[in-house]
Amino acid sequence: MWNGLNKLLLPVLQSANMSTQRPILRRNFASNVDGLYIIGDLAGAPVVKLAMEQGNDVAEHIVAQLDAKSADPRGDPNIYDLVVIGAGAAGLNAALTAQDHGLKVLVLEKNKIANTIEDFPEGKWVYAEPDTRPPKGKLWLDGARKEELISRWHEIITENHLEVRVDEGVETLRKRSDGGFDLSTPRAKYSARRVVLATGQRGNPRRLGVAGEDREEVYHRLYSPKHYANEDILVVGGGNSAIEAALTLSEQNRVTLSYRGFQFTRLFKDNRRKLDQAVNTGKLTVIYQSRVISFSAGTYNLDVEEAGRKRTVELPYKHAFVLIGAEAPTEFLRSLGIKLENDWNGNALWAAMLVLAAFFGLWVLGGKTGVAAFQGQATAGGLLALAAAASLVVLGRRGNQFAWLGVSFVICYTIYGAKQAEGFEFWPFRGWGAKALAFWNRPWSFWYTVLYTLVMTVFGLQAMKRWGFAKRDPFQIWRYVSLISFQWIFFFLIPEFLFRWAVQYQWVGERLAHDSNFAGNAWRTYGLIYAWPLFFYTFFGNPSQVWIVWGALLSFVIIPVLVLFHGKRYCSWICGCGGLAETLGDRWRHLAPKGKTSVRWEFMNSVVLGGAVVVTLAVLARDSWHIFAKPANLGLEIYHLMADVWLVGILPVTLYPFFGGKVWCRYWCPLAKMMQIFSAAFTRFRVSRFAIHSNEKCIACMECSRNCQVGIDVMQYALKQEPITNANSSCIGCGICVTVCPMDVLSFSNAPGAPILVQITAARL
Repeated sequence: MWNGLNKLLLPVLQSANMSTQRPILRRNFASNVDGLYIIGDLAGAPVVKLAMEQGNDVAEHIVAQLDAKSADPRGDPNIYDLVVIGAGAAGLNAALTAQDHGLKVLVLEKNKIANTIEDFPEGKWVYAEPDTRPPKGKLWLDGARKEELISRWHEIITENHLEVRVDEGVETLRKRSDGGFDLSTPRAKYSARRVVLATGQRGNPRRLGVAGEDREEVYHRLYSPKHYANEDILVVGGGNSAIEAALTLSEQNRVTLSYRGFQFTRLFKDNRRKLDQAVNTGKLTVIYQSRVISFSAGTYNLDVEEAGRKRTVELPYKHAFVLIGAEAPTEFLRSLGIKLENDWNGNALWAAMLVLAAFFGLWVLGGKTGVAAFQGQATAGGLLALAAAASLVVLGRRGNQFAWLGVSFVICYTIYGAKQAEGFEFWPFRGWGAKALAFWNRPWSFWYTVLYTLVMTVFGLQAMKRWGFAKRDPFQIWRYVSLISFQWIFFFLIPEFLFRWAVQYQWVGERLAHDSNFAGNAWRTYGLIYAWPLFFYTFFGNPSQVWIVWGALLSFVIIPVLVLFHGKRYCSWICGCGGLAETLGDRWRHLAPKGKTSVRWEFMNSVVLGGAVVVTLAVLARDSWHIFAKPANLGLEIYHLMADVWLVGILPVTLYPFFGGKVWCRYWCPLAKMMQIFSAAFTRFRVSRFAIHSNEKCIACMECSRNCQVGIDVMQYALKQEPITNANSSCIGCGICVTVCPMDVLSFSNAPGAPILVQITAARL
């Protein structure tokens, strides 16, 4: 059973990693290993300017430490204040800044200076985006061809006498008991007070693993394509690097491009245009659904699938370039003791048993077991629960991710399980949980609302700082102001205080103030903003006519109009459920599952919406036809238990640190599904005013896809310059993909051809 669950869930959980699993970083780019910092591509800086900025910032942080300078007084040439591993934009800028502040610095590079840029095709343009942020540090950066950029950087290194050792990769890195580091390379051993890792996300080139791949004429990088002329050349790969290499080589050679897929899915639009042109003019031959099975002298063998049949062909070549990407340096990072994001290690069964032990202890602690042997054993039960919880934490700190899942479940189950009406709490809190968590004559449901609001506020301000002020984006600032304001006003102050005062002082009028159906149901004020079917009880329980009329208007007039102009932005600007996900859940947004399987799981909100419709109709019909009474009551109980407790509360909040924040909104919320149906229909009828558009500047850095809380492959749309709508995605319009893009590729705007009624863009301060 456990193996089956692992096989089902782990691929989806790990899909959030996409092509590279990043290290877990603290403030100032610090890893879990004290004194070891990580910057550049591995730290989420996908463009040169941002990598330079990180290098400068981490160096400024290091030199500010009291023990920054710790060079050996004997003058040992192999002892340094700082060793930087990697001579790219981030590493060089960090080294230059640190050296300027008087630190003794060494840069170690296993290949060449600026190796990633060196690997670009000749003449490739290097961008200096984002334009709104000036470059930091001593490295030169302006829009330029790669040759000019690299030449300038070599001049800067020489002028500053920066010690850079190329072709010298680090083999081992060990932390000493005094806090320093010992490093070894094939050439020497070094010691350092601190280390900055700036190696990028690309490790060794990926290999085909076929016979003959080690032949001299088979390469895994292309340095000087213009050196090849009038030759038969094979290029293997389907990414933009392979396409660009094939296009450049095809200008002077006979080039065959082999790709294992049946179509290219991640090409820049300009590369697609150039490829089609080269194929149509006969300058380039593309063989889809093909795999190289061997290389020999002058020929290679290729397995080709055509019309469901496979055949092997032998073709000539003088040179072959296998450009299928590079291995992520995950094993190297692990060898250094660095913890990685989303590492699902550990024993799930042990974690589950400890969770049960914790609940069993709480059951005994509550004294409501009804078992004579457990009476008077509250202390023992409490100690058992505490020991089980502590064991989960210890296992989690040792790397058992399932233990942290258990901790999260215990917390969320306790919060929601004890929030039920007294006497109806979930096991093990039945009969004592609600009372135990009631304070100052207020029930736990009140303190739950207080806790919810405070958590949203604290983490909302952090998210506002992260995405609004740090990114200089007013769109995000106002979005978080909106979420926090709606929570405080409509989901806390009005239902808990203002409604009662409105009735007491007759602000709502004398008639409504004396109407028991209205005045005695403060909980119905949640329906001011929460629309059916999210606020499921809008039309149930003999509501006042005011609530019926408002509920109908909200669900079937106001919400559709809002969707027409803004898609599903209700989820990311207004809703309290979405608000908790956007605030508390924001720190884990990059863990949202990606890929086709996770998208297929989105069918579940259709099931919940269908259930809501059926139960609603049954409840409305039971007053006229008594035959519906039992099914309606049963449906209400099941829906309340499943949707209102488990799916909206316990499960999604438990999964925040593992599935990202938008679990409920993406997979189970019936209102989100209803809005998507409306928005998709408006899009198909070409009247929707909601879409995310892209320009031609996408560099495939994947930051947009990584940070999407609903798992959309945003980059795929950006590469094709295809609009993102609710007809082709579950987009909630949070705009983080727009904010995080370093190239200003994405923007909110009107759908092409639609009347200009509103335009929303993520403007910069």
